[in-house]
Amino acid sequence: MKPGISIQAEDGSFNCYVARPSGAAPAPVIVVLQEIFGVNAGIRSIADNYAAQGYIAVAPDLFWRAEAGLDMSEASEGDWAKGFALYSAYDFDKGVRDIAATVAAARTMQGASGKVAVTGYCLGGLLTYLSAARGRADAFVAYYGGGTEKFVSEAGKVQDPLLYHLAGEDEYIGKEAQAAINAALGQNKQIELHTYPGCNHAFARPGGNHYDAAAAELANGRTAAFFKQHLA
Repeated sequence: MKPGISIQAEDGSFNCYVARPSGAAPAPVIVVLQEIFGVNAGIRSIADNYAAQGYIAVAPDLFWRAEAGLDMSEASEGDWAKGFALYSAYDFDKGVRDIAATVAAARTMQGASGKVAVTGYCLGGLLTYLSAARGRADAFVAYYGGGTEKFVSEAGKVQDPLLYHLAGEDEYIGKEAQAAINAALGQNKQIELHTYPGCNHAFARPGGNHYDAAAAELANGRTAAFFKQHLA
C-alpha cells in the first residue's frame, strides 16, 4: 500500500491510503475503514469511488501494529485464516483511538473542508459504530459491523448522525444479535438503521461472493444522501 499520509498514534505511526477528487475546491473527508483483509483492492476501490464523488477519502491501515501494509484477498483461504486471526487479536480500544487520530488529522489535511465522516465494513463497520459512541465526527455510516451486539450498551452515547446497514441473513450477525442491535440503536434518535432482507454479510463488497447489486445500490444510495446532508 502506498502511503498517502502518516498518522501519529499513541504508540507509533501508521499510513493511510488517500484518494483525492479532481476538483480544486476544499472537499469533505471520508475515512474508510477496512474489513479483515487490510487496505486491499476492494477498500481502495471504495475510496477511489468517494473521490470520484468529490470527497477526499482516507483509508487507515488498522492492522499496522501486527503487520503494516497488509493487502489480502477474500478469494484466498489462507488470507481468510490470517484475517480472522488478526481480528481475534485486535485491540478495539486502540483501534478507536487510531480512528480518532485519523479524524483529527483529516480535518486539517491539505484540501480538506474541515468536515469529516467515517464509514466502514465488517470489522470497519464495528469500529465505525464504536467511534460514533466514543468520539465525534460529522457523520458515521456502518455496514454490517460484526460484533456490534456486544457493545449495544454504548448506543446511547452516540451524539452525531449514524446510519447503520444490516444484512437480514448475515451469517456473522444472527437474528438474536440483529434484534439486540435494532432494540438498542433504535432508541437513539441520532441513529438511522436499515435491514436488507435476504442479504448475506458483505452484500456491499464490490466483486464479493455475496455481493447483491440491488441491495448495495440501495444502501450506497442512502449513504450518499446521508453524506450529502451532513457534510455540506
